[in-house]
Amino acid sequence: MKLDIGAEFRHKIKTSAEIIEKVGARPRQQKVIMCHGTFDVVHPGHIRHLLYARSKADVLIASMTSDSHISKANFRPYVPEELRAMNLAALEMVDFVVIDRTPTALENLRAIQPDYFAKGYEYVDGGVHPKTQEEMDVLESYGGEIIFTPGDIVYSSSKFIENSPPNLSTENLVTLMEAEDISFDDLRSALDACRSVRAHVVGDVIVDSLTYCSLIGSNAKTPTFSVRYESKNRFAGGAAVVAKHLRAAGAEVTLSTVMGDDEMREFVLDDLAEAGVKCDPIVDPTRPTTVKDAFIAGGYRLLKVDTLDNRTISDKILEELCARTSDTSCDAVVFSDFRHGIFDRVTCPRLIEAIPERAFRVADSQVASRWGNILDFPGFDLITPNEKEARFALADQDSVVRPLALDLFQRSKTKTLILKLGSRGALVYREREIGDMRAFFVINSFADTVVDAVGAGDALLAYSTLALKATGVEVIAATLGSLAAAIECERDGNIPVTPNDLLEKIDQIQRRAEYAVE
Repeated sequence: MKLDIGAEFRHKIKTSAEIIEKVGARPRQQKVIMCHGTFDVVHPGHIRHLLYARSKADVLIASMTSDSHISKANFRPYVPEELRAMNLAALEMVDFVVIDRTPTALENLRAIQPDYFAKGYEYVDGGVHPKTQEEMDVLESYGGEIIFTPGDIVYSSSKFIENSPPNLSTENLVTLMEAEDISFDDLRSALDACRSVRAHVVGDVIVDSLTYCSLIGSNAKTPTFSVRYESKNRFAGGAAVVAKHLRAAGAEVTLSTVMGDDEMREFVLDDLAEAGVKCDPIVDPTRPTTVKDAFIAGGYRLLKVDTLDNRTISDKILEELCARTSDTSCDAVVFSDFRHGIFDRVTCPRLIEAIPERAFRVADSQVASRWGNILDFPGFDLITPNEKEARFALADQDSVVRPLALDLFQRSKTKTLILKLGSRGALVYREREIGDMRAFFVINSFADTVVDAVGAGDALLAYSTLALKATGVEVIAATLGSLAAAIECERDGNIPVTPNDLLEKIDQIQRRAEYAVE
């Protein structure tokens, strides 16, 4: 079933050429007035502004800035352009809506030549801004006139969004799926297609250990906590849990890694075997299997003790890892990089060169406490860094998210970038012709209640990889990955997400969407 939010209003959304054909050239029998803005969240100030403008002319054109030219805050626009356009089109006083693909309103002013151009009073209060003067110069060139609407009600979309952001995840997803001609059944079919993929994971295995204690007290003479041991849980993490997520999705999975000759290696191998992941590790008796032990009391992490050796793997082990990378028959190779010896500037080129020629290439480089760099994996089919990792790779702490993502997308030469933004969802860039306004899109977070966010990125990586390899459709891949991440957030522990988990989530969102359009 395909949904169409705002179908009854879509006829109002026009290109500038279509609007020119509708309203005709000057002089006109009917007066035309145009407003321009972002209209991220339509609020009472916008309504008052549009009502006043409509009272001054026969036809009201609402012009709004496209997503690609909005950079006023880190996560803006909050509402994507298709949904913003429909919000305006749904207003009775608005006759036409145009999405402006240029940075300013100047080009459309010259082309449409409205009789009036309405601006809010704040644009003239205290003097005319230089950009407003440019608009006035264009209007004067053909005989148009600027009108400043009353400033008795002024609201800020940014303040609304920052203070109480509306949850538009379902509406935004449905709007995106409509634009891409994708249905909820397509998402379900993609899950079935994921089962046909053979995946080879190469990366650092980590044993995540949680030691639970109760606080007894502290030493009166030294800043030392005294705790009573209660229990311990261990989980196979790092590249191992990525492999388990892929296997849970139905893929045939092989894991190539390096581990120590110790008890923790046996723990990981038993866990992987139970999950159905094939793993014959390269054993390095000179290093331990990486273990990260967190001590927890009263729900707080008191201390974290890591047992590891971050030395670069030896040349002999590198040769063996390269041989396994080139000889393992697979459809997709996933480099799961935690910078614990396997990946660095020396080994990355060798390992990349070993990837089979036709294999789908994916990389995720997590740098929470290490010095990894996602740019060490150039030209991959998919990379999935988070914002911190992107800023680290680009040495950029200042740019807002969309230009940051574009810079990383271009410099990495990847075909698809999924930039993970935590509770904000994900921003996706994909290969498109220069100037294509659909080169990027946003997927909101679908986590209803966050219980434990650890592992969300692993779930996203697994399902995005399989779906993109199986379907070649970035929106489907990013959507399934985001849904898997949401499911992982909603439960305690990094437990692999299954297709049944995702089917339940898809059904839930479809019910919400159908309710929204009834």
